[in-house]
Amino acid sequence: MSLFVGGIFLLVFALIMACAVFGFLYREKHRQKVVKEMLQTVVGSRPMPVTKILKDAVVPVNRFYAALGSANLAKRADEMLRQAGMTWSPMTLFMASAAAFVPGFVLGLRYPFIINDALTAFTLGLATALLPTMYVRRTRRKRLADLEEQFPEALDFMARSVRAGHAFLISLSMVGEQVPEPLGTELRTLFNEINLGAPLETALLNLTIRVPLLDFRFFTSAVLLQRQTGGNLNEILGRLAHVIRERFRLKGEVKAASAHGRLTAGILTVLPILTALAMLAVAPGYLQGMAKDSDGKYMILAAGVMVLLGNYFIRRIIKIKV
Repeated sequence: MSLFVGGIFLLVFALIMACAVFGFLYREKHRQKVVKEMLQTVVGSRPMPVTKILKDAVVPVNRFYAALGSANLAKRADEMLRQAGMTWSPMTLFMASAAAFVPGFVLGLRYPFIINDALTAFTLGLATALLPTMYVRRTRRKRLADLEEQFPEALDFMARSVRAGHAFLISLSMVGEQVPEPLGTELRTLFNEINLGAPLETALLNLTIRVPLLDFRFFTSAVLLQRQTGGNLNEILGRLAHVIRERFRLKGEVKAASAHGRLTAGILTVLPILTALAMLAVAPGYLQGMAKDSDGKYMILAAGVMVLLGNYFIRRIIKIKV
């Protein structure tokens, strides 16, 4: 018995050590990759993606082909992970989605409440497979909101530093050290790219790729125009901070005005589900007959699809861009 327990202990210890070594090697490889990409950007050996600061006035004629041309899943996943500030790779996200697919698939086979076993299993499997992506998107949305909230204060700090006589790069370095996360990381990355020799335009365009917010595009456009045409940089940054604060205040007012619509969408989505669960708890046989009937299964599926469509259209209506 003692030999068996000792063997189990050694096996668990070996697995833990293997995971630790694998994690260390993965982190070191990721760090080397980041440094290599930064150096390649500086020397110009890697083509940089082009980011447009202003929106095109002409709408593409065929959106279908445009969507096909931009449907690079690995690239889009990598950009989403970078914007979320996560150290995952696209392969990690895909593996997490594949692992999350299994419990949903098994649960669907165990409880086939949609038409048949296969359809229920694949539906629940796809639903659970989307959970890692939803988590990344939620993290990305929260991080971008924090960046948008911190940016006006950083611009004011930079404007005061420039007014005091410091150069733009020195002011950028100072604000990158003083501003809390996550904005501090982005500004330090911008300063490091410029400090290593990357052109200012390339570094600023990289910033707009990492942080796809309209306020950062305004900042990039203002700095580049000031470098090309001249002007008072501290006044430009101060006015830009004021404009961003006014936009942020207006977004808050719009969000408060549309709170009733968001609450309505949530209630109308959750209420049918809670009603069905309550009926199953009070009278279990009331809905089981519909679930077992061939036409009843289609009715349940149609009801679920209509609830989701209703939630989608309500949120589209109350979503106001500022």
